[in-house]
Parts: sequence; C-alpha cells; structure tokens
Amino acid sequence: MRQQKPRYFQLLQLLSSHDVDFIVVGGVAAILEGAPITTLDLDIVYERSGENLERLMEVLRTVKASYRDPAGRHIVPTVDRLATNRMNLLKTDLGPLDVIASISGADYEDLLESTRTRQVAELRLQVLELAKVIETKELANRDKDRAVLPVLRKTLELKAQ
Repeated sequence: MRQQKPRYFQLLQLLSSHDVDFIVVGGVAAILEGAPITTLDLDIVYERSGENLERLMEVLRTVKASYRDPAGRHIVPTVDRLATNRMNLLKTDLGPLDVIASISGADYEDLLESTRTRQVAELRLQVLELAKVIETKELANRDKDRAVLPVLRKTLELKAQ
C-alpha cells in the first residue's frame, strides 16, 4: 500500500485553528527559516497546560492520531500521555507528527525566546530560529541530524551576510 505524502500545512492549519500553543521545531522549522532540506515529519513542542492539552487532543482525534509502534499495536494519545511523555511519535491521517514536550532540555516556555513569528499563508506560526534548530540537532547527535547539519550551518552563514 502506497503512503500519501505528508500534509504538514494542513496539520499546522488544524493546530492553529484549534488555538493550540506550539512551536514548530526540527526540519519544518529549518525549512521555514530558509534551509533547502526535506523532512519526513512535522515536529512541534507544545505548551503543557491542561487547556492546551485538551485543544491538542481535539486536533489529534480529528486526524486519527496513534503512536508509531514497531509492534504494530494501535495506541492512541491521551491527555495523560501528552502530560507525561517527553516524546509522542505519532502517525496521523495527514502524515507523521512528533508532539514533543521538550527538546535538548528546553520546554515550550524556554524555547519561546528563540522563536520567530512566521507568516505562512494565513497562518502566524511560532518557529524555532535556525541557530537553535542547529543547536538541538547537535545535541541530539543522531545520524539523520548529523547528515543535515552542514546544510543548516551554511544556510545560517548565508543568512548572516
């Protein structure tokens, strides 16, 4: 069975229309900051108040989110899981979505000072600045992050000129 292409913009529209407080991080943040890369999922860091978790859960129900489970089990997110798990690696009707409580030891509030507001069509998004994306990828030190770091660093260098 052939998978559909991820529809990140539609995920972002849903999150925004439900007033979820979140920051776009990872590859999509790098792309919105001008990096010429591709990514396989949308990563967000979310604010963990009860009200925001309820709004986020409504979006996750809408897109039929479930955890990407190697054993093939169907495990759905809950408010309790979102409140306690640091990483929620989900599959949705619109593509992979990583719902993250904190990255590199920084949560939503910590990261706000390293964001920019980006206008994407009708959406106003909080996007992690490219320098901070680079820092988080360096700290993660995974193969996929190390592979993209030269492109991200060069993009940051060109933006500074």
